[in-house]
Parts: sequence; structure tokens; C-alpha cells
Amino acid sequence: MMSGLLVASGGCRRTETRKAYRIAVVTKALDSEFWLMLKQGAEAAARAHPEVDVVVLAPEREINIDQQVAILEDQILKKASALVVAPAGAAEVIPVLNKAKAAGIPVLLVDTDAPWPEKLSYIGTDNRLGGKLAGEYIVRTLEGEGKVAVIRGILGVAAHEDRVAGFQEALARAPGIRLVTIQPANSERALAMTVMENILTSHPDIRAVFATNDQMALGAMEAIAARNLTGKIILVGFDATREAVRAVKAGQMHAVVAQHPFEMGRRAVEAAIKVLRGEPIERRIDTGTTLVTRENAEGFLREGGTP
Repeated sequence: MMSGLLVASGGCRRTETRKAYRIAVVTKALDSEFWLMLKQGAEAAARAHPEVDVVVLAPEREINIDQQVAILEDQILKKASALVVAPAGAAEVIPVLNKAKAAGIPVLLVDTDAPWPEKLSYIGTDNRLGGKLAGEYIVRTLEGEGKVAVIRGILGVAAHEDRVAGFQEALARAPGIRLVTIQPANSERALAMTVMENILTSHPDIRAVFATNDQMALGAMEAIAARNLTGKIILVGFDATREAVRAVKAGQMHAVVAQHPFEMGRRAVEAAIKVLRGEPIERRIDTGTTLVTRENAEGFLREGGTP
């Protein structure tokens, strides 16, 4: 076992019966509700297929891209039957995905797409649409006028690039809205709190903030609360973890764009199994995007939201 890496074995326990396939699901981290829900979805798919062994692995933090590369190289050496990967950084990860392809290991991407033509499928959210939903909500709530900011994930990661692009697309239709800054916080709550504090100092008249995942939105929420500005600055997150949806319900945040990580994990493993059986799969499997506001937060929580 590699030092410094988080490893969570999958839903099927190894028994004396040899498994037909071993699928490695490699995410960016396992340090948040989002990734744990994706893991649970992958494990649920494994339980439905006793012939399949699923293992879920991840670096300690999303910023530790070198650790993700090391995990992938190790799984290639161990001859995994298939890889399901959420690329932490396309430039660093694509070369090792090419190694997997050369070794005859099928690769599917989950949660985060990458410009790699050899992927068999991308399973996840339409991130550009999600960013657009966030932008349209802010434009409506501000009635087309005001300064806004973005707190975003790691530079170069396709999911966050697409969310920012969709957000900017929505704002472009409202000339009275001014995007004053886009600041990275690497999908980390504590860092986002510091970034938000700096934004409030530099732009005391800021009226809205879009954070491209919920961990950063929750960090921003804490900084806003510390200045007694809760409810006065529109705050929109992305993921719809239960903590974030509860914050929306309580009025501490205004909205979150919902992803469905459980479905991502489940459908990605199901697609990998089909590939291993020689069955066709779709090149893109959309797991859905929804805007959660105070009006529908209770129903979202009651229905399980992210199962």
C-alpha cells in the first residue's frame, strides 16, 4: 500500500470465489461528502454484480495531483480490468491514461471530463449548464445590476473551467452585472474562507459570489457570517451536499447547483461493466443538473438529494 494515499475498498468483499473483473475507481479525494457519495454509488453498483470487485482510491487532497498519478500507475501495474477516473489535472493525468490504454485497460472518466479522445465515456454533470444556472439565478436576484465574484477550484480542471465559463455566459447577457474577480481556492473550505475575507476587504460593495463547489461555498459562508453579512450577499454553491442544502434552507446560502454524485459512481461502474462484457455504452452519460433554492430545499433533502 502506498504511503500517504487514502484507500477505500469497494462494495464487494473478496471471497474464495475469484472475481471476473476488478474495477478501480480513482477520484480526486475522499475528504468531502461529494466524493463519499460517489464512492457509495460505485459500491452499490458492485453489490449488484457479485462477479465484480470494485476498489475506490484517492489522494489525500484534490490538489495532490501527483498522488493521483501514482495511484493510476499502481493500478496499471496491478492489471486492473478497467479504470474509472475523475482527473485531478488533465495535463498530468492524460499521459498515465495513455499508459493504461497501451496496456489494454479501458478508461472511463467520471465527474470531470478531459480532452482525451481515448476515453470510452464521460459520466457526470453538464458543468457548463450548471454554471449557467448559477449565473442566471444571480442575474435574476440582483435584477441585472451589481458586482459579483467567483471562487473557483483548481486552475485547469475541466469541471471548474466549464462552470466558470457557463457562469460568465449568463452574466454576459446582463451588462449591469460586473464580474470583479475570479479567485482560486482549490476546492478547500479553509482556503475559500480566507479568499472570501480578502474579497470582502478588496470589494466591500460586492453583492454576489459564485463558488464552483460546496466546500468553497461553505468556507465563503463562514467569512460572510463573520462580517455579519449573511443574507446580504447572494451566495451560490455547486454540488448540493446535504450541509450546503441545509444552509440554503436556513437562509445562510441562497442556492446551490445540484449534482448527483451517487448516480455518477453507480452509473460509471455500470458502464465499465458493460465495456468489460463487450456491450456498447454512450460516449456521454449525463447524470443531471438542478438548481436548489430555499423554495425546493426541503423537498430535495426529503427525497434524498444526493442519495
